[in-house]
Amino acid sequence: MAAKKAVKKAAAKKAPAKAAKKAAAKKPAAKRKSGATAVPGISRIDQESTRTHGYFVRVGYHRTKEGAWRPKHRAFFGDAGHGGKEKAFKAAVKWLKEAQKK
Repeated sequence: MAAKKAVKKAAAKKAPAKAAKKAAAKKPAAKRKSGATAVPGISRIDQESTRTHGYFVRVGYHRTKEGAWRPKHRAFFGDAGHGGKEKAFKAAVKWLKEAQKK
């Protein structure tokens, strides 16, 4: 009889811990960084050391012979080559839509 009470007490102690784990698992999605693009597959690159500024686009992942995942299609759209950030972003979005059709 004493063993049953001990088991019930142990179960009662674990119940709040399980509830806490479930509550932690239901956290809302992390907020995006300010300046992040809203389009999945497009990343902004601003690297002062190499004077690289633009958008890098990746789409269509596949597995290599070694087992790593790599994008099938990727392209870089520099600010200087496209006449500014906005034009580079528009070119990146246009390219991404075409690449997704492939």
